[in-house]
Amino acid sequence: MATIGSERLFFGASALLFAASTAVTIAWCGSMSAMGEMPMPGGWTMSMAWMRMPEQTWPGAAASFLGMWTVMMVAMMLPSLVPMLRRYRQALATTGETRTGRLTAPARLGRLTAPARLGRLTALVGAGYFFVWTAFGMAAFPLGVALAAIEMEQRALARAVPIAVGGVVVLAGALQLTAWKARHLSCCRESPGGGRRLPVDAGTAWRHGLRLGLHCTRCCAGLMVILLVVGVMDLRAMAVVMAAITAERLAPAGARVARAIGVVAVGAGLALIAQALGLG
Repeated sequence: MATIGSERLFFGASALLFAASTAVTIAWCGSMSAMGEMPMPGGWTMSMAWMRMPEQTWPGAAASFLGMWTVMMVAMMLPSLVPMLRRYRQALATTGETRTGRLTAPARLGRLTAPARLGRLTALVGAGYFFVWTAFGMAAFPLGVALAAIEMEQRALARAVPIAVGGVVVLAGALQLTAWKARHLSCCRESPGGGRRLPVDAGTAWRHGLRLGLHCTRCCAGLMVILLVVGVMDLRAMAVVMAAITAERLAPAGARVARAIGVVAVGAGLALIAQALGLG
């Protein structure tokens, strides 16, 4: 009964976190959309995500972007992360670290009950995972700001952006078809520990979350780049990317799904290029 209660609490907390992060993301995108976008040469508009608000400092703009990026990642990645966290919890229970229903944790975890220890370790895995995605956002923001500044100064470059976006989408789709993608996707789908005994301690949980996050960012790099170039504040783009990531992680034939997504992305990129050239 304790195990069932722990699982219910895990799924309930996950659902609540997903609902809250989704609501905040929708509200943020709505407020940013209300500010409008900047029309650019070439018939496209620039997202306000790469600009400072009036009287806002660049550190303040970076902090605001990073906060919303992290919340957005929670909303987008949690549907595919929850099964991975569940596998981690199951691994702790099946690799010799549970005895008669009790987790044998180190003393530094305190006198917590077994479900509480399991919950704390699961939270540490999730924290490590989203720390990596936060670092991804920290790298994306200055790059996006720099590109936005160049595009605003160079009108000829700005006109070429629609074609460049199509090219990036094609390349991101092609990345879905590579062995590199398949390898990292496999790492995201495999059971923690590879069948080996999994230590029950905070450091191991944190490092497992970091490893999972690193594999995930590499696995999802192409899809995330598509989101960044198509529209980081576009809820439809977010939903499509989230659905693609979730499908390739959870579908029985994940590698085939990833390749199918790649083919669709390549086709979409070519269509964007044709449209930018006036051929569509």
